[in-house]
Amino acid sequence: MKLISYNLQHNNAAGELAPLADLHDPDALCLQEADTATLPTRIGDLELVQSTTGSRLGLAVYLRTSRFDPRSLLTVPLEKSLHDLVMKPGEERLATVLAHDAEHGGEVLISSFHAAPLTASNSLRRQQIRTAFSALHDLGPGLPSVMVGDFNYPVFQEGLARHVGSYGYHVARSASSTYRRYGVLRGNYDLALSRGYVAPTVTSLPQDGSDHLPILVETALPPAPGELEATPSSLILPTGRRYRQRRIGLL
Repeated sequence: MKLISYNLQHNNAAGELAPLADLHDPDALCLQEADTATLPTRIGDLELVQSTTGSRLGLAVYLRTSRFDPRSLLTVPLEKSLHDLVMKPGEERLATVLAHDAEHGGEVLISSFHAAPLTASNSLRRQQIRTAFSALHDLGPGLPSVMVGDFNYPVFQEGLARHVGSYGYHVARSASSTYRRYGVLRGNYDLALSRGYVAPTVTSLPQDGSDHLPILVETALPPAPGELEATPSSLILPTGRRYRQRRIGLL
């Protein structure tokens, strides 16, 4: 499976999506900071199947529908940082599609994620990731899962890898930076977290209109996948957490 994730920086890089899809022919496209009201319903062979609403930092998921049959959609509001409380960029920072993958004959989870900005603490971002994992577990317990996006976690990533590893997930990143601003600020902000897939390879792609670089994630399911490691019983959605789920057809 080939997947591209791109933070469009307030939709500035939206014009790059069609050329990216044409050049790399991905099976999925996950976006952050998109103006979802103006996104096209199709980009090449990809169809817009999931997006957040009412947010200036919108999330979206496109899938190749000749391969993936969307069955259920989920958007999740995550813990708020001070930036979220003051600037109000939007409620939802996780958008997920549960889809049947015709290539391997089973269901998978594909998610676009956008963590709190650098003004927040790493501990808050780790809590957001835990909440995301919990929501994914509720939607599709034990299903292969890939969650990509802007994690705003450029340092102490070894600790992040240990943290997500305790939930059965693997962190993959590009060998080169995925964030460049003013020619000075650089870092590896855009990551791929996966569970049940072969460890992904991640490559930074050229960018134009955004301060982030798009990343190309390439992975596959194991040839003979065994039963996934059980999710820890402590992975419980926080009390009072509400999220929006929509089912498509019959599971």
